[in-house]
Amino acid sequence: MKMSPMSKAQHTLKINRISALLLCSLALVWGGAFFFGQIALEDVPSVTVALHRVGWAVPALWIVLCLKGIKMPRSPHVWICFFIMGALNNAIPFSLILWGQTLIGSSLAAILNGTTAVFGAVVAAIFLSDEPLTLRKIIGALCGLLGVAFIMGIEALTDFDPRNLGQLAVLTAGLSYAFAGVWAKRHLSTQPPILNAFGMLLGSTVLLTPIVFFIEGAPTVALAPKVWTSLIALSLVSTALAYLLYFEILRRAGSANLMLVTLLIPPVTIALSYTFLGERVEQEALYGLGLIALGLGVTDGRVLDLMSKRYRQFKNAI
Repeated sequence: MKMSPMSKAQHTLKINRISALLLCSLALVWGGAFFFGQIALEDVPSVTVALHRVGWAVPALWIVLCLKGIKMPRSPHVWICFFIMGALNNAIPFSLILWGQTLIGSSLAAILNGTTAVFGAVVAAIFLSDEPLTLRKIIGALCGLLGVAFIMGIEALTDFDPRNLGQLAVLTAGLSYAFAGVWAKRHLSTQPPILNAFGMLLGSTVLLTPIVFFIEGAPTVALAPKVWTSLIALSLVSTALAYLLYFEILRRAGSANLMLVTLLIPPVTIALSYTFLGERVEQEALYGLGLIALGLGVTDGRVLDLMSKRYRQFKNAI
């Protein structure tokens, strides 16, 4: 769920009706990932759920590659890069988020995951020369951190609460997504995007399989129908289909507009979890979400640019 780094040229791409529909669809399937994961965790350990998520998506994307006539790369270097990308963008964050959801609700996990875009801008600024660390990004990051502090509360510094570990796990997942974005731009930018998705999912499947067998034991197939339904939906809908939507929106509207999905995911998860799981979100979490959204808006910059432009027009008209 990592957003690609932005560029000035991509700000020129507009969101038309089709792009807006695709963006809402992506928010629905990615927001649903937290919901489906919460149901699957009732009977399946967290890292095993992560393995199901990536494992069943691999053949689905392989079929898409075959239909598009995209050939597998032969370079060992490319496959090593796929495996590292799979660790940073799938194996590590998926496992951390799902483990975090064993301690906190899916809604709060989705809200904390909103820091991914802010982390991404800062990490890209540190490691990529064409993504400088501007005052705007610093302010956006501070707003995001303030939102996290609002959610976790000042008592997190003095009193131990297992839920804090769950929150930190989701935040660490967001940081892993941020490093994945840098890795992809440095090492995988020449590969077809859908091939990158297939390669990293295959890599994360290979990485997670021995870990699951060692830590949680062999996965069982004796699961309730609703759990199997959630696992398949998590993999085929919230992962395979999500990547297809992601790259189509990226082509049509650019990564700057695609980053807006970060703001749409939490409301989707909150609505699903409240309706079907009876989860309730505390006021502090909603205030924190507002601050994280503000941080994203400042980092993105378009709202501030528009306000500045309107102010200059108003000033010139006086």
